[in-house]
Amino acid sequence: MLENLRKVLLSAIIGESSAKESQSDIMLGIIVHLRSLVYLRTTAAGGSKSICRLCSITMPLDNVKHIVLILSGKGGVGKSSITTQLALSLCLAGHSVGVLDVDLTGPSIPRLLGLESAKITQAPGGWLPVEVHASQTLPPPPTRAPSPNSCENGLSAQNEDASSASSAPPSSPTPQPTTTKTNGTPATQRIGSLHAISLGFLLPSRSSAVVWRGPKKTAMIRQFMSDVLWPPLDYLLIDTPPGTSDEHISLAETLLVPPSAATSGSASSKAKLAGAVVVTTPQAVAVSDVRKELGFCKKVGIEVLGVVENMSGYVCECCGVGTNLFGKGGGEVMAGEFGVRFLGRVPVDGQWGVLVEEGRRPRYGGDVGDGENEEGDDGGRYSGGGQAEGDEGLLVDKYRSCSLQGIFEEISKQVVEIVEAQSMDE
Repeated sequence: MLENLRKVLLSAIIGESSAKESQSDIMLGIIVHLRSLVYLRTTAAGGSKSICRLCSITMPLDNVKHIVLILSGKGGVGKSSITTQLALSLCLAGHSVGVLDVDLTGPSIPRLLGLESAKITQAPGGWLPVEVHASQTLPPPPTRAPSPNSCENGLSAQNEDASSASSAPPSSPTPQPTTTKTNGTPATQRIGSLHAISLGFLLPSRSSAVVWRGPKKTAMIRQFMSDVLWPPLDYLLIDTPPGTSDEHISLAETLLVPPSAATSGSASSKAKLAGAVVVTTPQAVAVSDVRKELGFCKKVGIEVLGVVENMSGYVCECCGVGTNLFGKGGGEVMAGEFGVRFLGRVPVDGQWGVLVEEGRRPRYGGDVGDGENEEGDDGGRYSGGGQAEGDEGLLVDKYRSCSLQGIFEEISKQVVEIVEAQSMDE
């Protein structure tokens, strides 16, 4: 570790760094090396507190009301997609939201938000998160009439049945988006702000690999938790990598405040970890791995807010006929066995992919085109978040035309009800 730090420092001082390495990349390397060194020395000494001011763990999360983890024991189940859509739905409900991407080796949030070219701004005292959009009033969305068999009519009904069958905390008043409606005309909608932070904003390009051992990952996550200057947020959603490894342990150690600390009035006790939303897909091989994540939450004391069954069916964009590609009901059965709430099923929607990859507003039925677009830098049909002609505007505005928005509106309402019920009990 000392030898690696010496090389990084020499590279920065005598200018022998690669031409592709920017000054910010070199400084990031120096900070991570220093934090990793101190973490190793602290762990070896059997201590729980940092021995260097550079690594002192403070949590500037005073502006954050509720923290929600997005977890899964299985990779490829769509955690980042669930995080993004949950954030957009909470914004549409009038909440101010932040997204923290701690999937260090595979950060997907910048691309899903269409902000791959954005960079983190350094400010006195820490980093400023990237603003996706500010709090504002949206114009009325375009009218959309889904087919009778579409996922909005079919899958939402299934979700309502599942939600009514699951155990739920007492209902509490939930903030409603500010709308204006005059003489039967569509209503305008007041939305909350959305900010994001990700290691992807610090990397030179999309293809840059992050090859770090556990201590470096831990140091980077602790820096995200201690050095990001969030604006006032109602919810901070943390998108995590699959499994129960270093990233998850570091988050649990940082966010779970002991009862003695919670009464001391320290800054770390002001941020509230509300719990976790666990994501799975219906098939048995995924459910068996996600069970381990539920066991992890129980072992470390993280409350499970509910389970989301992603990729539960596919609805044809043209005819509206649904097919269960990966089966159905595995997530709901698992939730019942563990005694946690089942939040709903989310089908595969090709237009959601078109929205986040091409920037086009979702279209269904006769409005669906051939999906072709100019090639992006990956040589494929997608342009990586670019906007097509006639589809300019905010991601959250175009998301209102997506068939999945109605499903996530119900999921976000349930999450808000559970979190507010917790607050009322305290």
